Amino acid sequence: MYLVKQVELAVRSHLDDLLRPDGLTALQYTALTVLELHSDLSSAQLARHSFVTAQSMADMITTLEGRGLIERHRDRADRRRLVVVLTAKGRELLDRYRDQVNALEAQMLAGLTKADISGLRRSLHACHANLAPNRQARGPALLLLVAVLVVRPEGPTARRARS
Repeated sequence: MYLVKQVELAVRSHLDDLLRPDGLTALQYTALTVLELHSDLSSAQLARHSFVTAQSMADMITTLEGRGLIERHRDRADRRRLVVVLTAKGRELLDRYRDQVNALEAQMLAGLTKADISGLRRSLHACHANLAPNRQARGPALLLLVAVLVVRPEGPTARRARS
């Protein structure tokens, strides 16, 4: 577990450095990428998918909404429910960083064969599934490693098909 945490901290540090010019944190970037893959999430759902607490997500949503990167609206199917979506400005920001983040992932995976990478992805999926019921209590230990390798299972060139 210590090694996973070391990798997570290294990825997070590199992402923070990469995103700093736009005043974005690695946690905020993770939330935006989750919304790119899963639109119309409640703030609680977004928090779970982004590996942060509901309170941290509430603060993050306020910040990201203030910057015009996300917006909240009533769910069309259940008007009582507020959902969060990525805006065009949020998509543009993700697009602007996509190549750099992919290069960071490639740097992290350098020296591994395709079979090694597939095995790593399978292993991380299994670890994530094994801890999923308790992940809120454990915090974001696998946050960015899982975000890079599990949220985007196809690898560095993965990108959500826009409908």
